[in-house]
Amino acid sequence: MNPKLKTLEVSYVSVVLLRSMLSLIFIVASISHFINTEKTINRIKNVRMGFLGELLGTPKTAVILSGVVMLIAGIALLIGFKTRLAALVLIAVLIPITLTVQVGQVESMGPLFKNIALLGGLLFFSLNSTLNYKQ
Repeated sequence: MNPKLKTLEVSYVSVVLLRSMLSLIFIVASISHFINTEKTINRIKNVRMGFLGELLGTPKTAVILSGVVMLIAGIALLIGFKTRLAALVLIAVLIPITLTVQVGQVESMGPLFKNIALLGGLLFFSLNSTLNYKQ
C-alpha cells in the first residue's frame, strides 16, 4: 500500500448495506429485462441514441445479454463474491445503457442522475478492493 494514500476506516455494516442495496436495482432490472423484453426493446427503439442498442446485434440480443450479465454480477455483488469484478462488470453494462436510454432525453433527467449515483456506488467498490472494516 502506498504510504502517501490516506486510509479511512468504515463500518462493516455500512459496507454490507451499501453493497446489498446497490445490487438489488441490478437484480430487479435484470428480471425486468426477461419479463418485459418487448417493452425494453421498444424503449431502445424510441430514443435518440437507440442505435447503440444494436451494436451487439439485435436490440433483443442486447436486452437479454444485459439482463443475464446484470443478474449474475448483481448476485455476486449482493453476496460479496468478487465484489470488485462484479462492480466493474456492472459499470461496463450501466454506461452503454445510460448513453442509450437516458442521455439526450430531457424527461429522463431523474433516471440519468440515478444512474450517475449508481456509478458512484459501483466506483466505490471497484476502487476499494481491500477495505479495512471496523466492526
